Amino acid sequence: MHRLLPTIALSMLLCASGALASQARHKTKAAPAKASSAAQPAAPSPEEKARVDALLQYQRDLVTVNALRGDAVHLLGAALLARPLPDQKPDFTFHRLAERAAASPAAGPGVTWLRLADCDSPADCPNADMLKKLQTQAADNAAVWMLMMDQAAQKNDAAGERDALARAAAAQSYDDYFGIGLQGIANVVGTLPPLPATMQGTQPGEPTTAVGVELLIAFGVANQHPRPSLKPLLDLCGADDAGKDDALKSDCLKIAHALEWGSSPIGRAVGLHIHGELDPSAKASTDKDARDLAWQMQNYGMLGMKSLTDDARGGPLLEAARSGGTELSLVLSTLRANGISTEAPADWQPESPQPAPTTSTGG
Repeated sequence: MHRLLPTIALSMLLCASGALASQARHKTKAAPAKASSAAQPAAPSPEEKARVDALLQYQRDLVTVNALRGDAVHLLGAALLARPLPDQKPDFTFHRLAERAAASPAAGPGVTWLRLADCDSPADCPNADMLKKLQTQAADNAAVWMLMMDQAAQKNDAAGERDALARAAAAQSYDDYFGIGLQGIANVVGTLPPLPATMQGTQPGEPTTAVGVELLIAFGVANQHPRPSLKPLLDLCGADDAGKDDALKSDCLKIAHALEWGSSPIGRAVGLHIHGELDPSAKASTDKDARDLAWQMQNYGMLGMKSLTDDARGGPLLEAARSGGTELSLVLSTLRANGISTEAPADWQPESPQPAPTTSTGG
């Protein structure tokens, strides 16, 4: 199977400057980049190879054990853990386990969303059948129409982009279901203790405890979550176009509001950017909110890194992931649990924004 590009890493900084557009220039599919011979990593040491092999075996064991479950949460978690593993037996593949998760009681659009990545090749992503199903199953979710807008943009279908934007503007919420995928994986990694070899031969900053290994796998796999590109939205809702078209401007401000109060940190950043650009009277407020968001993500990223080697931080983070919620709610609850304000100090300024991650779709 092939995975869609992740939009955001734990440590990515967000702000409302013009660099937001470049941060949102991710795609739902892309060709693997050719590695330069000068950039080839050094061959792993025997200790490193043994640890990687142990991590993969642990992941396989988790899939095998949780494939016996009948509930959507554990089946979905097992499916996502199986996705990057090569040579899985038919009953333990991402395709089969995700199919079973979708057929289980209480399965909803979050399972369908994650099946967007059930593709035989990058050119087949997102899965057309799942995308069609989402349009009826979650028609009130603006994220679904952002997927449609992205597809229309890739086909140079201007009318299709505008129609998708109008449908997104009419939706009541924005949810890319990251929290559902993370919840499934986080619950699955708690069903077996990590193999001892997964904690041996580590480098500084790498986990040496069971909680750290579980966090490493849970967030590492969850960050391969399928996301819509928000670049077409930024392009269409720029001040030059939307400022001359009242209907377009109205739709852009509606979707900006949904993004601001939706599930995704990068979605909130883009929503704040559009809101501030199209409504000058709100610029001071959106700039402050974007600065606070950058502060939140910087500290969340730092806490995430510390949690890998500090069980006092890592345990609560893993439990929070297991309880569900959205990506943004997890960020805020983690900050509060660690006594960190969600508002940036008056004298704090964000670092220069970093480019979006560039990983291949190979899986």
